[in-house]
Amino acid sequence: MNTAFLITSLIVVASPGSGVVHTLATGLARGRRASLVAAFGCTLGIIPHMLAAITGLAALLHASAVAFESVRVLGVAYLLWMAWHILREDGALRIPTDEAAPRRAPQMIFSAIWINILNPKLSIFFLSFLPQFVRADDPAPTAHLLALSLVFMAMTFVVFALYGLFASAARRHVMSQPRVLGWLRRGFAAAFVALGAKLALAER
Repeated sequence: MNTAFLITSLIVVASPGSGVVHTLATGLARGRRASLVAAFGCTLGIIPHMLAAITGLAALLHASAVAFESVRVLGVAYLLWMAWHILREDGALRIPTDEAAPRRAPQMIFSAIWINILNPKLSIFFLSFLPQFVRADDPAPTAHLLALSLVFMAMTFVVFALYGLFASAARRHVMSQPRVLGWLRRGFAAAFVALGAKLALAER
């Protein structure tokens, strides 16, 4: 496996983005199991980017101004909705008091998938960086792209799971400090607003 690919992938995966913020928020709000479910959902959200890169849809999106603007507007709207949802006291960063009625895993997975589908960092990686690690004379470029994508997905799950487990470990302290929870809620909301602003200013 190309060392440069592994280093680049680790930087992309570990750098703060919408998936990282979502996994941290889930770990703080709902604990270890939910954080792992969120990490799994974010990992599944990579699949559309992978398929787009392999089939050439990413290049079409990059070339089409209308398609790019549509995805960008949708992404900005979703990130702002996530900011509002976290900022609410009964929103995504609410600490459940009824442990017998957790949020359903399919709901958490669906939300996490959408978070990463609309993650511009992934689009840039699969469009601009991933093809660089496949030689022009590669006898099986599609299989090679698929293998690299699967490695990237595995790294994503491991790193996001570590983020989530770290957040869930601090959950008890957060639950006992309403003021800390309030600051975290505002901080996560601000992070999503910042990510939305960054996407709104992105260029093809």
